[in-house]
Amino acid sequence: MDPYCSICWDANRVKLLDQRRLPGEEIYLDITDYREVIEAIRTLAIRGAPAIGVAAAMGAALGALALKTDDPAQYQVRFLDICREIAAARPTAVNLFWALDRMQRVAQDHAGEPVAAIKERLVREAQVMLKEDETICRRMAQAGQILIHDGHRVLTHCNTGALATGGYGTALGVLRAAWEAGKRFSVWVDETRPLLQGARLTTWELGKLGIPYTLIPDGAAAALMSMGRVDLAIVGADRIAANGDAANKIGTYGVAVLARHHGIPFYVAAPLSTFDFTIPDGSHIPVEERAGEEITIIRGMEVAPPGAPALNLAFDVTPNDLISGIITEKGVALPPYSSSIKALRRAAE
Repeated sequence: MDPYCSICWDANRVKLLDQRRLPGEEIYLDITDYREVIEAIRTLAIRGAPAIGVAAAMGAALGALALKTDDPAQYQVRFLDICREIAAARPTAVNLFWALDRMQRVAQDHAGEPVAAIKERLVREAQVMLKEDETICRRMAQAGQILIHDGHRVLTHCNTGALATGGYGTALGVLRAAWEAGKRFSVWVDETRPLLQGARLTTWELGKLGIPYTLIPDGAAAALMSMGRVDLAIVGADRIAANGDAANKIGTYGVAVLARHHGIPFYVAAPLSTFDFTIPDGSHIPVEERAGEEITIIRGMEVAPPGAPALNLAFDVTPNDLISGIITEKGVALPPYSSSIKALRRAAE
């Protein structure tokens, strides 16, 4: 069990660790209104695709509890409206939409029951999803840790640990499982501009886990690879298309290109809930554009002239031909993805 949780359900409240305050302060938000969950997702108080999915489910549960009507038909309509509000929080991480679809199915499957019973079912489903997420992450980690060997120098980008999930982590979970299996290695941590999730969050988690790391500027990855000081790169994903193209934090595509140029394996770790089988390739993945101030202002300090134009793409898409393997809870999909992803999908059904 982790000494901290990114999110949990406690007495009909959502408690989440405010990741905007890390690493300086460990402060939990105590949330009772689904609109506060939306705000937490938008402002990155909680982030990471699996964690966003859990937060969306818990937000929907809070909204379900707050609805006053006892008319089942009216309840269904108003609950659907709440889910639509939550769905608008962020566009790229598909886990958000996957979680809300699941909550809506629960409500619809039990539409003939009293409203009080539907509320109980929705609260229970959100809690189940949290537990499932940690279990899935642990299975994924065990499937992927065979790729990590003693002496490896592993490059990461952004944050993919327990903070980004319901527990344990995705890409960082793979490293955690390898470390717990007795393997000894070190980690290069990309700082991950502009919001420094690597510098603020990944280093914080690795420190708690006792895994040795070195923080580097994003721009240093190329030099380290050219010097032969990186053996493997592993990242997470926010949405994976049916062909294996993967959207992740901005800068990931560059890491993948560099890894291919230098002959370094590049892996993606993500649960099957991160796959969007409705889209054929990465060109259909919506890429969130965030406020330019996240680039021009760092922790309250202006680092560019006032009013400087800034383009702040939150994600980029890595083509599948740059990905050595996709680690999931059902195993590692390897090229050609046209067949291996189909096999994973069948295994999950």
